[in-house]
Amino acid sequence: MRLRDIADRIECELEGDGAIEIRRVWGIERAEPGDLTFYANRKYISALKATKASAVIHGQREQVDLAAGVARLRAPDPYLAFARAVELFAPAHHAPAGIHRLADVAPSASVAPDASIAAFVSVGEDTRIGARTVVYPHVTIGPGAVIGADCVIHARVSIRERVVIGTRVVIQDGAVIGSDGFGFAHRADGTHQKIPQIGGVVIEDDVEIGANAAIDRPAVGETRIGAGTKIDNLVQIAHNVRIGAHTVLAGTAAVAGSTKIGKRCMIAGGAAVINSIKVCDDVTLTVRAVVTKNIDKPGVYSGLFPAEEAAKWRRDVARFRRLDELMARVTAAEQQLAELARKKKGE
Repeated sequence: MRLRDIADRIECELEGDGAIEIRRVWGIERAEPGDLTFYANRKYISALKATKASAVIHGQREQVDLAAGVARLRAPDPYLAFARAVELFAPAHHAPAGIHRLADVAPSASVAPDASIAAFVSVGEDTRIGARTVVYPHVTIGPGAVIGADCVIHARVSIRERVVIGTRVVIQDGAVIGSDGFGFAHRADGTHQKIPQIGGVVIEDDVEIGANAAIDRPAVGETRIGAGTKIDNLVQIAHNVRIGAHTVLAGTAAVAGSTKIGKRCMIAGGAAVINSIKVCDDVTLTVRAVVTKNIDKPGVYSGLFPAEEAAKWRRDVARFRRLDELMARVTAAEQQLAELARKKKGE
């Protein structure tokens, strides 16, 4: 694909030879002639100067030195432009429409004629699967589930009964949607009574769910994932949780039951929110932050326990590192006071 055509399609400003043929998008350190790469982090400035790529995507107003003959694509958001460029070169996979002869589809299920149901898929009674949706092998879809159009359900996914999934949803391998919430009542003898989890799970449009993520159903009501939300691998979403639109949860994050997360939040890897917490819109939780009380002010929050505003947490960390020094000063001051007291007593 010619560079000028790429620039037009990803809406970048081209500087250099637009007739260059680009064969792939590749990393800045391993790119070769014929490759398009991108630069969005100052840590890679030396790699940028040495790159052998034919063209580089970088910031619109950024002044960077490139080797002779390397073209530029200036973008307001170079990472977003990179994502769009990769999409241009992504190999297309066209799953055959229809139901494979080795799939088990209940007679009462409704499957769009142009949907693709692979071998060893199990589809329960009264399930509905929309147009152009692709279901890969060994997926289990429970009774009464609804899956919209243009979804991609990868291998070994489990979609439990009555789960509702919108359009253009992608679910990666091994995810479990609609598993029982962790609900037990204590008996007087110290044992536990399971609370039947009969509520629902709703996944809105344009959500992506990572491999081996789990989204639980509640005893009553519903667990809801807002439109455009992206959930990484191994994330746990408990019963009755509501996640706002366009929120991002990174790997191993955990959200406990009945918690409400706002729109456009970013929850970093390993962060956790305890049960029945409310987090407002536009909040970022840094790696392994633990939220134990409501957050009602947009911003960045850090800290192992509990999370607090990141600026305060950084100041606290700086103080923690001086504790030995401060302790030595306090001890020395105490010794001086004790010596002064002894001298005064001896007068």
